[in-house]
Amino acid sequence: MTKTTPPEKPAAPPTKERIAWHPAFYEAIQMELDEYRHALQFAAEQQLTTEPLRIDVVIIKKTADVEIKKSIASIFRSVNILEYKSPGDYVSVKDFYLVYGYACLYVALHETDISGLSLTFVESRCPRKLISHLTGDRKFTVEEKWPGIYIVTGDVLPIQIIDSGKISEVENLWLKGLDNQLDARQVRRITDKIAGLDKDAQIWAYLDVIARANKKALQEAYEMSNTAIASLQRTLEEIGISAEWENRGRKEGIGLGMEKGREEGIGLGLEQTARNALAEGASVEFVQRITGLDMETIQKLASAPRRA
Repeated sequence: MTKTTPPEKPAAPPTKERIAWHPAFYEAIQMELDEYRHALQFAAEQQLTTEPLRIDVVIIKKTADVEIKKSIASIFRSVNILEYKSPGDYVSVKDFYLVYGYACLYVALHETDISGLSLTFVESRCPRKLISHLTGDRKFTVEEKWPGIYIVTGDVLPIQIIDSGKISEVENLWLKGLDNQLDARQVRRITDKIAGLDKDAQIWAYLDVIARANKKALQEAYEMSNTAIASLQRTLEEIGISAEWENRGRKEGIGLGMEKGREEGIGLGLEQTARNALAEGASVEFVQRITGLDMETIQKLASAPRRA
């Protein structure tokens, strides 16, 4: 009797790497407004109630008369609510009303004046359906006041929609760079800028996202020049991505370089991201979701005394 060989089981599709964009956005918006940091208070994942209703970022002016001379903050008032969508996602009409509802809840729960709030929606493309709804159904006016920055008027709240793919790279390097379609020049400019920052700058989640989402461009930037390599290596080593790239990355490609980095210390970068998020008041569950660290590790970080 002839034995039949069972068909081979098809290989499982590769798991899509999960990239934590929201902590990177929280760091990017702080870097964009860094010169006004003394006058602003930032909060990530602002919890509205005991239920999981959270605003992506809330920026509060410490003094009402502070004037922020940046296009992305031209509408800012005392309390500013920001909703962020990662590359590939978009702000839908439903999202708009959900976040608008959050603003109303914020007013009710904090007993503040709604005239002191603003709403900002950030995504990496122009939300044409939403703009069509706002101008058609709501009869609002939407004006692209600066490239990629759409100001919505007609409501009691000042509202803006930011298309990060169109905004000025010169004025808004950090938000512009929060993308998965960067080229080598853009990556090099970002890493050179980061290398020149104070070592205490809270930019770990941001750089981790850029590295993971733009592997090819990062490799090309790495190969540009000795100066770029030195700057890039110093920065990558800070978040645990190994300098082994110089010896192995060229021969074996970005994949092995990144894998080596994970083995030798990317966990340190994730732990730093977790510490930063916990310090800003994020819940243990949220930190576990964005970093992938086990709950025991996060709870230890949460209970550890904060470094001065």
